[in-house]
Parts: sequence; C-alpha cells; structure tokens
Amino acid sequence: MLSEERHEAIAAFVRRHGSATVGTLSSDFAVSEATIRRDLEMLSTSGVVRRVRGGACDVRGSVRPEADPRAFADVATSASAAKRSIAERAVACIADGDVIALDIGTTVAAMCPLLQNRSLTVVTASLAVVTALADAPSIDIVVLGGLLRPNYQSLVGTLTESALRQVRVDIAFLGTSGIRPDGTVLDSTPSEVPIKRGLLEVSTSAFLLADHEKFPGSGFLEVSTLGQFTALVTDRPPDSLTLPEGEDLEVLLP
Repeated sequence: MLSEERHEAIAAFVRRHGSATVGTLSSDFAVSEATIRRDLEMLSTSGVVRRVRGGACDVRGSVRPEADPRAFADVATSASAAKRSIAERAVACIADGDVIALDIGTTVAAMCPLLQNRSLTVVTASLAVVTALADAPSIDIVVLGGLLRPNYQSLVGTLTESALRQVRVDIAFLGTSGIRPDGTVLDSTPSEVPIKRGLLEVSTSAFLLADHEKFPGSGFLEVSTLGQFTALVTDRPPDSLTLPEGEDLEVLLP
C-alpha cells in the first residue's frame, strides 16, 4: 500500500472508530509502529486527525473512548484454563451476603459462572458481567453507568467514576494487563485506569487476578502497586517479583 493510500485509510479508520492506537494501526496496516507514528504526525499537521498519547482521535471530537486492540470476546478465549483456575480460587474468598465489585477484565469475568447460585450484591462497570449474572436468582447487580466502550463491553468516564464514589464494597476483584518485577500494576487503556483506582479506594479488600502471562505482560499506565492489594490470585508462583523492602504480599494459588 502506498503511503498516500495508507494515510487515507488511517484517517477513515479514526473517523469510523473515533480514535485509534498506534499498536492497532500498526497491526491492521502491517507496518511498523514508527511508520504509523510518522503517518499520524503528518495527518495531525494537516488537521486530519488529532494526535494524542499513544495514537490519534477524530478532530470532530468524538466522545467515544479508545477501543482495545483485541475485543473482549477474543481476549476471553486466551489462556482459558488458567483463567478458570484463578476464578475458582478467587470465588473461594467470597462469603454469601458479601458486596463485591467485579472489574472489566476477562479473568474476572470468568468468575461469573461460579457465582450463579450465590447470594451477593455485585457492583460492576462490565456489561459482560451484567449479561452473565442477569438471571442469577440471588444476586443483586449494581451497574455503574457511563460511556460505553463497545468492543470491550465496559462503561467508563466521569459518570462511572462519580457512581463508583457513592458505593462501598467488601471485596473488589481486579484484572491487569501486566505486572512489573518491582510490583507495579499496569494497564494499557487510559479510560480504565481511574475506574481501577476507584475500585481500590471503595473496597475493604482487593484481589488482583493475573495469570502467569501477566508477568511482566504489557501496559504503560501505572494503576497501583501490589502492596495496595490484599492478595494476588494467580495460576503459578511468580518468580520475577522483587517487592520493595517491608512490603509483603499474599499469593493465592489454585
């Protein structure tokens, strides 16, 4: 594809989706991320797109939040056995009557089939969780409203953050895109980071669910440190973690 044709295709992609990340465009157009960055700079200079950290947005100011490089349904099928075992261990930490918060990640969503017959209140911004638990006879669902991220079935933005500040939960279950050796918990989606931090703030206990592929995984945005969690639930003992002196962490295995 000629560069002029690629520029037109990139502009059309951004207009259609409202925004695009460098990684997504690099994958879709089969060129390096450096090439995409140069393309976006040229398009931004020409006023065709608005350059933002990590990608570009439609100059018309679409409010649609950034899309994930992979859709929720696609990610949910990855490492499914590990996710199921982590979900089983996490569910064992819940008592009937608890108020729990479920994050938007696919590992957290794997808990839903195991909760069907429990008596709980579930707070969530994940429409995948809502769908999975909608028919559960003894579960009350509190949906945090907000702006929909269609390809990841999650709600984000100021409305979500405002609603989250009005609740308190016994246990929050969060996912992550990566964990650095020093215990920094990462995410790769800017609009999700405030929601994750909010879940930590409103919970009495918080559990981080992460399979072995999340060490170190990916992500460039710091959510928190592992020290802010009650425990890490994973499928293999992490051997690459070096936590700061004086910081301890309980690790729960299947």
